[in-house]
Amino acid sequence: MKKLLILAVCTSLAFTSCVSSKKYAELEAKQKNTQDLLNTATVKLNECLTERAASTARAKELEERLADMKKTNSDLIQSSKDLTMLTSKGATNLEKSLESLKEKDLKITRLQDALTKKDSVTLALVTSLKREVGINDPDIEIDVEKGVVYISLSDKVIFKSGSYQISGRATEILGKVAKVINGKPEFEAMVEGHTDNVPYSNGLLVDNWDLSVKRATAIVRELQKLGVAPSRLVAAGRADYVPLVPNTTSENRATNRRTRILVLPKIDQFYDMIEKEMKNLETGK
Repeated sequence: MKKLLILAVCTSLAFTSCVSSKKYAELEAKQKNTQDLLNTATVKLNECLTERAASTARAKELEERLADMKKTNSDLIQSSKDLTMLTSKGATNLEKSLESLKEKDLKITRLQDALTKKDSVTLALVTSLKREVGINDPDIEIDVEKGVVYISLSDKVIFKSGSYQISGRATEILGKVAKVINGKPEFEAMVEGHTDNVPYSNGLLVDNWDLSVKRATAIVRELQKLGVAPSRLVAAGRADYVPLVPNTTSENRATNRRTRILVLPKIDQFYDMIEKEMKNLETGK
């Protein structure tokens, strides 16, 4: 009986052990399947999280670029407005500058015309003087210097050495000069006396200043006798301070002893001419 009971218990335990192993295997299989699913889900979750992080970063980058583009667009619009304003001002300023340049060009043209007219009169004056006085005498020089017509006369054709008495030859020459000056009422005549550097020692005069002025006034008086209005005459003495050549030889000193008659336009008339041109310019004539 005891043996039968033990056998029954053993049989029961064996049967129970068999059933539990089967279920365990099934459970183990389910657990493995669940674990696989979980692993797969975890991988997909990680991929999704990675993609989400990348998308978030991309979205932030796009937002920043959009903000930059909006700012750039705003700056461009403002720059365009500023440029339009500057262009408008620049066009106005350029127009004013062009008008100013045109006005200056017109002034210059008018002044050039006035100077050209003066040069033409000067040339005509030189021609008249050379025709009347003659150009073949080496002691008489007629030319233009800095826009001024001048006649340079050597001392030996006008004065004796150390004297301020006019010679007969000088009277003849000055008569021709007076004829030309009288034909040009818009001009004046300034007489310059020049000496060499030898001190004056006659006793009648103080020095070379006195001698040069006396010679100039002597010629002025002669021109006045020949019909030139005294209001158009000027006497000036330069002594020996404006030599043509160094006073080192007798020939050079003879060259420096000279009298110059400058025929020049009246200063007041010259300025009147310029003023007239400016007024014409202002009134558009």
